[in-house]
Amino acid sequence: MWSNGEILHYITTRDRGEEEALFAAARKVREEQYGLDVYFRGLIEFTNHCKNDCFYCGIRRSGPGVERYRLSPARILDCCRVGAGLGFKTFVLQGGEDPWFTDERLLGLVRAIRAEFPDHAITLSLGERSRESYRALFQAGANRYLLRHETANEAHYAALHPPETRLSERKRCLYTLREIGYQVGAGFMVGTPFQTPQCLLEDLRFLQELEPHMVGIGPFIPAAGTPFADQPPGDIHLTLRMVALTRLLLPRVLLPATTALGTLSGDGRERALMAGANVVMPNLSPREVRELYSLYDNKICTGDEAAECVRCMSLRVRASGFVPNLGARGDSLVPGAEGPGKAAAPGEGERAPARIAIPVP
Repeated sequence: MWSNGEILHYITTRDRGEEEALFAAARKVREEQYGLDVYFRGLIEFTNHCKNDCFYCGIRRSGPGVERYRLSPARILDCCRVGAGLGFKTFVLQGGEDPWFTDERLLGLVRAIRAEFPDHAITLSLGERSRESYRALFQAGANRYLLRHETANEAHYAALHPPETRLSERKRCLYTLREIGYQVGAGFMVGTPFQTPQCLLEDLRFLQELEPHMVGIGPFIPAAGTPFADQPPGDIHLTLRMVALTRLLLPRVLLPATTALGTLSGDGRERALMAGANVVMPNLSPREVRELYSLYDNKICTGDEAAECVRCMSLRVRASGFVPNLGARGDSLVPGAEGPGKAAAPGEGERAPARIAIPVP
């Protein structure tokens, strides 16, 4: 087990040699667990309506000038058909916490996707809901659920969100999803206002406690019209170190090379793959709504057709020395992954965090 001091050393190091050794160790662990495959997920951003007012988010409830949209269930199903035609085996339905999408509407949608695509993975990212809602969606056919915790530090969480939004509720949702049987994704931003190295340490320790199947890590990028619009973006080096540390502390987790990293730096996603990431998420949303799902400014890949997104990302993956894998669901190796393609053998637990041969003060 790594000590807090060791982890903090790698969070704060400015030594590029140490950083590269960290990335190399993370790549080695990723290859031991998943080989060179990079799994593709088809992302469908189906609504930018949201009842929440998070201070960092470009689609927050009170955001001025946000042009709102929501895709109909029939349009979402069409996006799935496009994705299936391109070879995707996982659909990710992501949206703000939109009250229009009631349990009844979402259950009908999930059942329709499951009926047409019985062997595909259905991932939902719909925010905080009740235990009953999560359970019903799971029983309807959803396999995975993404819900970033954003920060595991109570004071920091309160500085990023209005009073009605609580870290305790976010954590309750994550543990509830785990108990129901979902493959669960948590995650956090790097470089948000008021964040300290101690906050990032707490994020990693919380992830070790939760044992999620997926972890999404991206840099903070400011969004126009939010209280943090004038704040600087997160640092790409620190973000990549957090990706690598997550891979080393949670060897079997699925780690996306996030779009936010590609927005911050043109080769950000490739650099994340070199730091231990093994998932990419090309966009299947209709082109006319992609710019409207503006969680942060200057988001990339809003103008390409879905097929072009896949082609471009496949070339980037290959150029980085990895193998694009559209044809597999790419289930997590973390024990508890449900559904066809479960890869962890019965009785196998999370192996001990990987150690790297770098002297630490």
